[in-house]
Amino acid sequence: MIEPIKKYRKTHQDYFQFSALIPTWNNLDYLKLCIESIRENSHFDIQIIVIVNEGKDGTLEWLKNQKDIDFVHSKTNIGICYGLNIARSLIKSDYVIYLNDDMYVLPNWDLELYKEIKEIGHNKFMLSATMIEPFETGNSCVVVKDFGTDIQSFQKKLLLNQYLNLVKNDWNGSTWPPNVVHIDLWDFVGGLSIEFSPGMYSDPDFSRKLWEVGIRFFKGKGTSLVYHFGSKSTKKVRKNKGRKTFLMKWGITPRTFMKEYLKIGKPWEGSLKNPKLGWGSQVLNKLKQFR
Repeated sequence: MIEPIKKYRKTHQDYFQFSALIPTWNNLDYLKLCIESIRENSHFDIQIIVIVNEGKDGTLEWLKNQKDIDFVHSKTNIGICYGLNIARSLIKSDYVIYLNDDMYVLPNWDLELYKEIKEIGHNKFMLSATMIEPFETGNSCVVVKDFGTDIQSFQKKLLLNQYLNLVKNDWNGSTWPPNVVHIDLWDFVGGLSIEFSPGMYSDPDFSRKLWEVGIRFFKGKGTSLVYHFGSKSTKKVRKNKGRKTFLMKWGITPRTFMKEYLKIGKPWEGSLKNPKLGWGSQVLNKLKQFR
């Protein structure tokens, strides 16, 4: 049974350009760095909403002393699905951003997203910023450049001097955080799906729900950059079998969806079309379901 979750409304501003939802789990040093970067490097005033899981490391006490951060607190780790959903009532923006606490946003990351939104001219989209990561993982959506694998080795000044040289072309397949959608879309599909709790594969599931209601604009912005240390919280959590849940829910694997539907990592070519899965792909997905 999930214990009652407390909400803390600290901001007095009525409206923000963006609301950033940041789940955290006893990860105070990274959270502080993430929030520092939002305060220093954002073009707009960003509403910061933190989802505190446990907070035994001083996170709760630190947030209570911050005047510009709204947050929710659970005494137990409820994960990102429940956490992001329960933070919905705190949002004071038309656009909700999901951001990890082990990310450092770079100057004007939000302005680049805003300019793209204005150019799109409607709210039927999902956008992602582009991550810079210190090591190769096979993710074609990221820029690989080592500025530190943890806070102790983080080369902040060097990153701020070089990040403009790491801008890449826009890409297909927005699904990973940091991502942004209009609040109407968030509400329409019901936020994150709790059957993926604590959160593994809830990202592609959210994109798949958007696809189900007709969204075909999934774009990664190569000029909106964040540095990602890499799964500092997920390494600690007992993971759910999200790949299997996705397969049984949608009838295809997450890999099939991201590769064949979202065309993830490929150069941006505009709104996506309904894919025609080959016979081999259809058989393989059916076999995986039966297994």
